[in-house]
Amino acid sequence: MRAWRALVAVVAAMAAVGTPPPAGATSAACVDTAATPGTTQPAARARPGAGAQHDPNHLTAEQVRQLQLLTEQALAARGLAGQPRTTATVTVPVVVHVVARDASREGGNIPDAMVTAQIDVLNQAYAAATQFAFELVRIDRVTNASWYPIVYESAAELAMKTQLRVGGMETLNLYLGDLSDALLGWATYPQPALDPSDGVVIHSESLPGGTSLPYNEGDTAVHEVGHWLNLFHTFQNGCTEEGDLVDDTPAEASQARGCPEGRDTCTADPGEDPIHNYMDYSTDACMIEFTPGQAARMLSGWDAFRAT
Repeated sequence: MRAWRALVAVVAAMAAVGTPPPAGATSAACVDTAATPGTTQPAARARPGAGAQHDPNHLTAEQVRQLQLLTEQALAARGLAGQPRTTATVTVPVVVHVVARDASREGGNIPDAMVTAQIDVLNQAYAAATQFAFELVRIDRVTNASWYPIVYESAAELAMKTQLRVGGMETLNLYLGDLSDALLGWATYPQPALDPSDGVVIHSESLPGGTSLPYNEGDTAVHEVGHWLNLFHTFQNGCTEEGDLVDDTPAEASQARGCPEGRDTCTADPGEDPIHNYMDYSTDACMIEFTPGQAARMLSGWDAFRAT
């Protein structure tokens, strides 16, 4: 996939300047790119019933290890390995691209009020447990039927992002529109070099006041921005010791749907499934929290890749 090839290119560049690449990531040949999601892309959030084939970015354990090694190497290169993180608020500039088929609401032309409500939801969710705040810089609107719906990993998606994306690694580009394959959203992980695909894609009707019940309170964006800030799913790696690389999120064998109170899919590990965590797949009304460990991981990812 394009995203996996992008990571391989980054690894090759690191090797060229003398930075050791992650084990097993020296060439694309070690990965079945037709079947394995790209490491620079985290899992897309999909509606129930979409099928596993429509979770195009869920990472393998090896890809998680590679991304973690890249993070550690980037922190070391910046002299931040083992250093305490800033306690100041990190303000993320946000540029929103409303991608529509035509001028109608049905064609994707959502009102500004939905966008500003989404930024409010992001700020409320992240302020409760993290140091991140989000500042809306501007709303760009584009009408282009060839980009609508937005199709994951398509040539049209890359063309759209290449034309519309603005800012550096620190700028969150949020693309809103109708999405293919019953997806609610997808995003890129941070990486050492800015890629034109960097950003977050969200189904516009998942914004507050949208029609994608029960996923219309704005938490799809909260979830996907978590990936953009270097978080994995809470069910990453299942019940294995590695899990999502965050110590204070209980292990979870598989994604949660709905709001299954008391669910415990890793009975040998402490704690019930973190169904209320923003990085699970529960309904919006069920998702209410990040953990301190997730907050620390996001800040490390920011320091490693996105801080200016």
